[in-house]
Amino acid sequence: MPQSAIRRYLKHGMLPQLSVFEAVVRLGSFTKAAEELFMAQPTVSVQMKKLAETMGLPLIEQVGKRIQLTDAGRVLHAGCLEMFSTLAAVERSLGDLRGLEAGRLQLAVSTTGEYFAPRMLAEFVRRHPGLDVSLQIQNRSTLLERMSRNLDDLYIFASAPEGRDITVHPLLPNPVVPFAHADHPLAREKNIPFARFAGEPFLIREPGSGARSMVREIFESRGCEPRIRMELSSNEAIKQAIIAGLGVSVMSRYTLGLDVPHEQVAVLDVEGFPIDRPWVIVHPAAKQLSLAARSFLDFMLAESRKLVFDHLSRP
Repeated sequence: MPQSAIRRYLKHGMLPQLSVFEAVVRLGSFTKAAEELFMAQPTVSVQMKKLAETMGLPLIEQVGKRIQLTDAGRVLHAGCLEMFSTLAAVERSLGDLRGLEAGRLQLAVSTTGEYFAPRMLAEFVRRHPGLDVSLQIQNRSTLLERMSRNLDDLYIFASAPEGRDITVHPLLPNPVVPFAHADHPLAREKNIPFARFAGEPFLIREPGSGARSMVREIFESRGCEPRIRMELSSNEAIKQAIIAGLGVSVMSRYTLGLDVPHEQVAVLDVEGFPIDRPWVIVHPAAKQLSLAARSFLDFMLAESRKLVFDHLSRP
């Protein structure tokens, strides 16, 4: 391809500008893009302005607080995603040539996975210290979006996504249990009827969370609705709300961590629990895994049970 046809793209630091552009469009906010990219917000604004000047056309327009793409912006955004996907494929191929001493691994995990995934990743990196590693911890809807855009090598979910062309590998048992403050009256009882538990004020995750969908399914299967007192955006926030005495919840047993029982939180003995929602590690079926990703997948399938259950304190 003659370079004259793409001359404008070969100057002015286009890749950093396109990185900023993609983040602004995806997050819908200059502020959020700046936070994700570890930039000052004025720097993001300058980069967006320079990109529009390079293109010779306006790329976005602000309608109230919403950022919308212009026609030129939509064309550039589609090309930007295609370009990033191509560069990611090139990097995967180069990573295979570099081997495990200098490759790259990008892992994305649903929020409850933050209690064990870093431990797995740390052990893998200890064995392969030359790897460049990225770990994203997001709720289920964000994870599904990332997978649809092929942003990561592997994804860990607390139950396999449905209706997608993916390869699924069972990874770990994931016992889902009811929680309350250690001083809660139900903490001292056995064989608690579900209806009695359902009458307690309930703490639930935000819309889009897999944990929220799971809770809805559990209550619907029993023909009742949770008495929602509060929505919270992380499992840690729910745990702190339980400690504060604001209500009960249903979450993965891993939420208590792997090392020691939490003295202020109790697992309740409610009928029908624990419920196992096995952890799975997945990737798009057509995805060509890099050497680093294939090696990490093999490592997880072989070692994860031992690494987790050697530390997990069962209630």
